[in-house]
Amino acid sequence: MPARAAGFTALRAVGDHSLQDPERVVAVAETSNFTRAAEQCLVVRSAPSHQIARLERELGAKLFDRTSRRVRLTPAGEAFLPAARQALDAAERARAEVAAAVGEIRGRLAIGAIPTVVAVDLPAALKQFHSRHPEVRISLRAGASEELIERVRQGTLDAAFLGLPLGVRPEGVRGRELARGDLVAVVAPGHPLADKESVGLRQLPDEPFVDFPPGTAARVQSDEAFAAAGVRREVAFEVTTVDFMARLIRQGLGIGMLPAAFVFELPDLSVLQLRDAPARVEHLIWSRFPPSPAAAAFMSALGIPTAESSSSPGT
Repeated sequence: MPARAAGFTALRAVGDHSLQDPERVVAVAETSNFTRAAEQCLVVRSAPSHQIARLERELGAKLFDRTSRRVRLTPAGEAFLPAARQALDAAERARAEVAAAVGEIRGRLAIGAIPTVVAVDLPAALKQFHSRHPEVRISLRAGASEELIERVRQGTLDAAFLGLPLGVRPEGVRGRELARGDLVAVVAPGHPLADKESVGLRQLPDEPFVDFPPGTAARVQSDEAFAAAGVRREVAFEVTTVDFMARLIRQGLGIGMLPAAFVFELPDLSVLQLRDAPARVEHLIWSRFPPSPAAAAFMSALGIPTAESSSSPGT
């Protein structure tokens, strides 16, 4: 059976049976192992294998290639997997909507954030939200702004906190600007510039830099500022996390550029104000579709009314 046809048949199969079949398929796909899938689903070891085998007979197509060493999706399995996830998400959303109708917030809240978010004390906000709504399963994914925007578009994240250059606005989502701020230079205490209070970008062309990968919003804001100043700089170390950046800077290997409001998190490093500093804007974004009860409650806790989170103009 062609993969696309298997996907359509899968949707009918999901509707004809309980949600156990798609749950087992998703679990095996995520773990690549029937035993671990059974543990994840809290069932006996043989249950996922038997249920998937029955489903494969009904579909007339194999969903998994099984060998003694590995389990992997077939093309038909790849076609089935999105339908299975959609069925599980829809069922969870339905249960959450019913609970919300009687005054209980439950379900899932998936948040994304850049590592340097400062406009909101996110750990404190999530702790407070969890205390108010203990039945909500909270997850947090840190990443680059571009990745987080795409995940919100796809619906795998309910909301995300971004940092973007001035004039850049995320597309395909709703959003609100939270804060603006300049970047500062960060150096090791023993660096020759450590005793200076401020410096211009034109004074830094011979300094190696530690920065984020090319093309990311965090890198673009710095690259554009140096280009505007007519300065070519060397980015010797490209990293994806602030912790790794700080470790390299502590060793005196390069200069970093981070939001001024964030550097209090790194008290052992020296901070230099930049006279022609790059600026960034923090945004909160969410889906263009109506939020789940948990997402609406989280937005409300941040001061964004539910009505706005479901009907405000797209960004």
